[in-house]
Amino acid sequence: MQFHTAKLMGQLKLAKAKGTILAELKKIERVDLLILDDFGLQPFDPQSRVTLLDIIEDRHQKRSTIVTSQIPVKEWYDIIGEKTIADAVLDRIVHHSLRVELFGESMRRRNSKIENVFL
Repeated sequence: MQFHTAKLMGQLKLAKAKGTILAELKKIERVDLLILDDFGLQPFDPQSRVTLLDIIEDRHQKRSTIVTSQIPVKEWYDIIGEKTIADAVLDRIVHHSLRVELFGESMRRRNSKIENVFL
């Protein structure tokens, strides 16, 4: 299951307003592989950072989670916000993960150059 992180947080805010947040979090917890895409492009507000902690805590050492981001990991602390929650989230993500950093030109940019040759 793949989600743009900011959109997922928005959907979960709506679920909280509807009273279905626990059911939604349970669904996310049971997914074998969760992909949080574009992590940190928008800072987390208080409700989203608590929700993020819930998701990470529920899945910690039980299910696989991939986090993709264009933001360096060292900046995630500030993006998450509140120190205690950021510590808890990053402790679970950073210390129990395999980290892959990609360097070089974006695949989208590279592919657009190839496509433009044929126009």
